[in-house]
Amino acid sequence: MTKPLVKAGCCGFRAAQSEYTALFSVVEVQQTFYQPPQVETLRRWREAAPKNFEFTLKAWQLITHAARSPTYKRLKRKLTEEEREECGAFRPTPIVREAWDMTRACAEALKAKRVLFQCPASFTPSPENLKRMRAFFSTVERRKLKFCWEPRGGWPDKTVRDLCDELDLVHVVDPFAARTVTTSRERYFRLHGRGGWRYQYETGELEELLTMLPRGKTSYVLFNNVRMLEDAARLQELAQSEAD
Repeated sequence: MTKPLVKAGCCGFRAAQSEYTALFSVVEVQQTFYQPPQVETLRRWREAAPKNFEFTLKAWQLITHAARSPTYKRLKRKLTEEEREECGAFRPTPIVREAWDMTRACAEALKAKRVLFQCPASFTPSPENLKRMRAFFSTVERRKLKFCWEPRGGWPDKTVRDLCDELDLVHVVDPFAARTVTTSRERYFRLHGRGGWRYQYETGELEELLTMLPRGKTSYVLFNNVRMLEDAARLQELAQSEAD
């Protein structure tokens, strides 16, 4: 029987890059969400990594999060009052478009194939937000990038499914908190810890996780909990033992 193909890793390097890339085949870059590094820095990351190592990255928060978000405490770019009013929620504004241009430049430097758009719970399925999403994703230049979307805030399954199908988005979930509802066979899971960041997954849970993945299709499983390195390594070992 065909087994699931798993790319396990962490949300952010949780060890020296050379050590991490020797263990895993993928990482989800977090710095691009808070304050993107210099493009040249990202090029050096790409050059230092093995050829088959994959970077995914989070889109800059200026695209998805309003300036009142506490995550802006880590933003180094100085924003004018007008720009602060125009950030987030996929608004059709110059600052959001600038943030996308920067995100795309980061993806190109890393030779990334996937960009994650993580939305806050405050981004609800209102008519205005749906209109903004449609305008943003139907007009930005993707080239060959795959867009992954992690909604929060009580989005109805049908709305998520319809938007993902319409806008060609991969529905991102924590599989122990929600289920992917789209027709796409690709899976991009982000595990935040059951009940909180300090959670460590049990072996039985990781075995259950493997049963959620489609057969013969590469799935991305990124851990974002306190023991993410250990949990990602254990999942990788379990997937390999199933494949052998």
